[in-house]
Amino acid sequence: MDHIAILDKKRRLLQKIISGQKTIESRWYKTKRTPWHNIKKEDIIYFKDCGEPITVKAKVKDVLFFDDLNKEKIMPIIQKYGRAIGFNSLEYTDYYDGKNYCILVFLENVQKIKPFNINKEGFGNACAWITIKDVSSIKEK
Repeated sequence: MDHIAILDKKRRLLQKIISGQKTIESRWYKTKRTPWHNIKKEDIIYFKDCGEPITVKAKVKDVLFFDDLNKEKIMPIIQKYGRAIGFNSLEYTDYYDGKNYCILVFLENVQKIKPFNINKEGFGNACAWITIKDVSSIKEK
């Protein structure tokens, strides 16, 4: 499977992935949503900043799923993986309140690629993750 991760440009996450400072992509959700249990080792993730073309891809080295989260379960995740996720703080903040699910995607073989745009029609304007069999099927020509 191919995945497209859409990142918050203001947080400069894409630059952290390229530099190797961020080796884990994390997703924190209140409800189960993609890529919950539909991403696995060897899948490919394409990365883009919101409003920009896709410019980076990486291979999935491993994936961890956490559910039924609360403060006591979240803190060890933050403290063990926070630096590799690219967090500036390893403290619990209001951001995590109500988050019931966490997906940690370990990245390898990160590489810049020739930029390309995608057609997000049918996935929703505000979607931050797309899972698709082959990214070329939504690649704009």
